Amino acid sequence: MTDRNKNLSERDICTKFITPAFVKAGWNLQDQIREEVFFTKGRIIVRGKTISRGKAKRADYILYYRSNLPLAVIEAKDVNCSLDAGLPQAVNYGEMLDVPFVYSSNGKGFIEHDRTASSGKIQRELSIDEFPSPQDLYERYRAWKNIPDLVEKIVAQEYFEDIGGKTPRYFQQVAINRAVEAIAKGKQRLLLVMATGTGKTYAAFQIAWRLWKAGAKKRILFWWIETSSPTNRA
Repeated sequence: MTDRNKNLSERDICTKFITPAFVKAGWNLQDQIREEVFFTKGRIIVRGKTISRGKAKRADYILYYRSNLPLAVIEAKDVNCSLDAGLPQAVNYGEMLDVPFVYSSNGKGFIEHDRTASSGKIQRELSIDEFPSPQDLYERYRAWKNIPDLVEKIVAQEYFEDIGGKTPRYFQQVAINRAVEAIAKGKQRLLLVMATGTGKTYAAFQIAWRLWKAGAKKRILFWWIETSSPTNRA
């Protein structure tokens, strides 16, 4: 990287250095790499009779092994920032999205924060050409989650895609993935608690769909209870 790159914007760094590094490592640009992903709309702020929204949360990159399985969050900064300048923000987003691998980059390389590390360093520095492949991160993820081959088929089952292209919101995705994984590993009873208006029916359908489609369950009973209050539904 030459001195003239000091004038490049953060977006330039992404286009010229970071995205090519992902592609070189084997990530599919069409299916596995998403850029500038808004995963929250911003907190609703009420002041008297005035209602506004706070700043939405946006990840510079989210990398997916499959559409239902995000593996990495990357925060990008321009070349004038340190390599780890985006790491605190990336770690925060990784916790929210339940993603184990987070990275910060200024186009010169990467700082990796690995939540799956059971020994050694959690963080390490990588050159721009050393970004892990999808299979590398997925195998580390499987080992961390203790997912054997028989369970992997169920965990890897894609979501149901409707005509409108609706996909689970980030907190629904976390809930669905954790529930499917627990059931796939043999857990017979679990409680999934979600607030009113957060898409309990949609989440329950996606769980049922993935279990049925993967062949883990042949019959699934979905029991809906509606109380007298329209704002209090189970």
